[in-house]
Amino acid sequence: MSEETLFEFPCEFSIKAMGLTSPDFDVAVVEVVRRHAPDITEGCVSSRPSKNGKYTSITVTIQATSKKQLDAIYQGLTDHKHVLMSL
Repeated sequence: MSEETLFEFPCEFSIKAMGLTSPDFDVAVVEVVRRHAPDITEGCVSSRPSKNGKYTSITVTIQATSKKQLDAIYQGLTDHKHVLMSL
């Protein structure tokens, strides 16, 4: 069964999650991503606060292996109570 996607796997893929700024928001995002991409390292994670500091965006770059893996990561982020949006 072939997955319909424009990506050729494996490929480098950046996942961004946004939420309210808190000391453990980045840890929560990394935990969700790491469940499906266990080989991520700290160098693959970056964060950026909003202009007023109320929100933070976390970007995690992974070596994606399949559409199924990416779907699982996005579902995990969507289901997480601290994640307001993921791209």
